[in-house]
Amino acid sequence: MRHGMANKKLNRTSEHRKALLKNMLNSLIKYEQIKTTLPKAKFLKPQADKIITLGKKETLQTTKMLVSQLQDIKSANKVKKTLSKRYEKRNGGYTRIIKAGFRYGDNAPMAIIEFVDRDVEAKRVDKPKKDTTKETQKAEEKKQATA
Repeated sequence: MRHGMANKKLNRTSEHRKALLKNMLNSLIKYEQIKTTLPKAKFLKPQADKIITLGKKETLQTTKMLVSQLQDIKSANKVKKTLSKRYEKRNGGYTRIIKAGFRYGDNAPMAIIEFVDRDVEAKRVDKPKKDTTKETQKAEEKKQATA
C-alpha cells in the first residue's frame, strides 16, 4: 500500500525524477510558462511554489538552498531579484495549470503551467531579435539583381 507516499513516480527512477524536476523548474523560471503533460505539471506546481516562497526570504542560507536545488545561478538570481519582488504581497498560489487538450502521438493529456502574473516577454528569451538592416540589405540586393 502507498500510505504516506506523497508524490507520483512518473514511471521514472528517483534520479531521473529529480533531474526532470530540476530541468522543468529551470525552464519554468526562465520562460515563465511551459507546456508539458498534465501529471508532470501537477508534480511541478508545489515545487515551484516552494522555490518562490524560499526566494522571498532574503538570507544567505536561502540563496545557497536555491542554488543547490536549481543548480543554476541565473535561475536562482531571477527567483531572488524579480520573482520574489513580484509576489511579495501574495501568500502562495504563484503558479496555475491550464489544461491544453491531448497530444497527437499518444493522446497524453497536455497542460500549460505558468506563473500567475507572468512577464509575456520572458517566453522569447532565447529567440534572436530580427535585424532589420540585414533584411533591408537582402531586399535591395534582390531588387538590384532583378533589375
